[in-house]
Amino acid sequence: MRPPVAPYLTVSPALAAITFYTSVFGARQKALMPSFDGMRIMHCELEINGGSVMLADAFPEFGQTRVPMPGELATASVSLEFAEAKMVDEIFAKAASLGAKGETNPTNSFWGTRVATFRDPFGHRWILNAPLAP
Repeated sequence: MRPPVAPYLTVSPALAAITFYTSVFGARQKALMPSFDGMRIMHCELEINGGSVMLADAFPEFGQTRVPMPGELATASVSLEFAEAKMVDEIFAKAASLGAKGETNPTNSFWGTRVATFRDPFGHRWILNAPLAP
């Protein structure tokens, strides 16, 4: 069954992004469709934290999608909710060790969560949240 809402990221090289998301989030690959050119990924669905994130390489020959230019940031963010605050710290540290750039280091927010944000090596922003321990 497909989730009612799932982000779909355009990211190149998609294979590198799949490897990054698998390493950082423990993503599980649910679907993978290579393109006919043998160079790009036409579609991939990853299960991350109980939800789905879909991604593909850019295919400018089929539409108006493109990846961010070097130094340009993607405008959408993906927010993940975890059950334990320690997950925010662990995932943030793992992402940073694999080339992500931290935007907000793990911190206790005034709204009652442990929160952190980072940009992955492909320009996409990830928001990590978890409730503070009672």
